[in-house]
Amino acid sequence: MNNTQNLKEKVIVITGGTSGLGKEAAKELAKTNATLVILARNMELASQVKEEIIKYSDNAKIEFIQSDLASLKSVKEAAEKIVSKYPKIDVLINNAGLFSSKRVLTEDGYESTFGVDYLAHFYLVLLLIEELKAGAPSRIINVSSNIHLFFGLKINDLQQEKRYRSQKAYGNAKAAMVFHTYELHKRLEGTGVTVNAFHPGHILTKMTTDSIPKIFIKLIRNYISPEKAAKALVYLAIDDEVANISGKYFQKFTMSESSKESYNVELQQQLWNKSLEMIQEKINGFQSKLD
Repeated sequence: MNNTQNLKEKVIVITGGTSGLGKEAAKELAKTNATLVILARNMELASQVKEEIIKYSDNAKIEFIQSDLASLKSVKEAAEKIVSKYPKIDVLINNAGLFSSKRVLTEDGYESTFGVDYLAHFYLVLLLIEELKAGAPSRIINVSSNIHLFFGLKINDLQQEKRYRSQKAYGNAKAAMVFHTYELHKRLEGTGVTVNAFHPGHILTKMTTDSIPKIFIKLIRNYISPEKAAKALVYLAIDDEVANISGKYFQKFTMSESSKESYNVELQQQLWNKSLEMIQEKINGFQSKLD
């Protein structure tokens, strides 16, 4: 893997860059001298992390933009700030996520795990797609999880209204990221923008271990640090070896098979349409440029 290259003309956008996998990936990507634009909810924490990244990388081209992914309005405002300053984007890493033990609703009234982990990123891609096309060859990486193999997409209960279970909600959102990757890949063909889904491994953080059923935790031996997991994410983001690969699911560095149902073309399209409807219910006049 080559992450020592100089990417001083590149712009990389990351969500969830103040802790865990996102922060460690941001630190490594900053070493390439790229411009990093990081969406963060807590700007006080963001300020601290910015100094940490600059000290680690000796790269001052780090910008944090305030965005609460539990609010579609906030996602829209953050995207507008990005677009106004960066006419082209080379890499978009959709990494931020949450795991909720209780059913909580976003500002827009959507189940929070689905809303933050998936729907906000679906919307962000649509808002930045022209800039990603302008940056082509460019890349989108959707951080998912292999928990989707055990708790798949609930296309008729995306909001977990029938019976809320935290692992099921998390699996549903992470499955949605995989389905979205495959549908987005088809819609991006010929644009020079690639998109892949990514399972980073079982990272030793509270959110990751909380999201795994206890029966499986006992079976998992190979937990890895965020620093180690970030290496595979950086690889997908900038390595030439995967520059032309799109519409795939990676487990760490390896191309792998996602759930059987995730290859269902009809379900991919259904999720896309339902997701777009959810956005349009809350954002008046919004139209996708990929339809």
